[in-house]
Amino acid sequence: MEVLAYFPDYLSGLWITTTASLLSFAAALVLGVITAVFRRSGIWPLKVIGAVYVEVIRNTPSLVQIFLIFFGLPSIGIHLPAFEAGVIALAINGGAYLAEIIRAGLTKVPSGQFEAARTLGLGRTDTFFHVVFPQAARYVYPPVINEFIQIILATSLLSTVALNELTGTALVVNSLTFQTLVAFAVALVLYLILTNVVSFAAAWLGRRMFHPPLQLRQERQHGKTLLKRLTIMAGGR
Repeated sequence: MEVLAYFPDYLSGLWITTTASLLSFAAALVLGVITAVFRRSGIWPLKVIGAVYVEVIRNTPSLVQIFLIFFGLPSIGIHLPAFEAGVIALAINGGAYLAEIIRAGLTKVPSGQFEAARTLGLGRTDTFFHVVFPQAARYVYPPVINEFIQIILATSLLSTVALNELTGTALVVNSLTFQTLVAFAVALVLYLILTNVVSFAAAWLGRRMFHPPLQLRQERQHGKTLLKRLTIMAGGR
């Protein structure tokens, strides 16, 4: 079929999709953690900033956000290439959703853990990264991976700003061959392969992280037991 002659172009589009997804997700994860911390902060300006950001992004279309950055910013003198504009837009969008996922995970960590950490002499930063976040990670891992897959699928919107990612490539191939069914079927299969690879890799990594070998599980259990005792001691004071 004529469409298959453009398969190298599809692979190039797949590479752009993968790269944009990884960069967007990495930036979104950082933004999500910061926003979640803001929303749980006792400093009200930070809470307001976090809340406004989440509400604005979650209640407006992703496509409009992409257009705002790619077409809107040039009006104030900021010109971004399609790839950079797309990555920024997807990162900002994904960050709002990840913020709520991470915030929900943090609320599941018992408050006594904070008291136990203070008993051990840990500061706020050490408490967050060494006590709270590792426990919250178990709860947020599945929805975070789901959000990563949503970001992968959302890269298809970047075809609207003339980025030849996977969907953009399919549009070009369709315009050249007029074989619409095959042109988009190839893109669909490649999306399916990519998201399934991510799902299986994430499942494997999750088992390694949260269901470690017996010896490591015993060591972690010993640490949890010690922390629980300290929590009880802190609560009794």
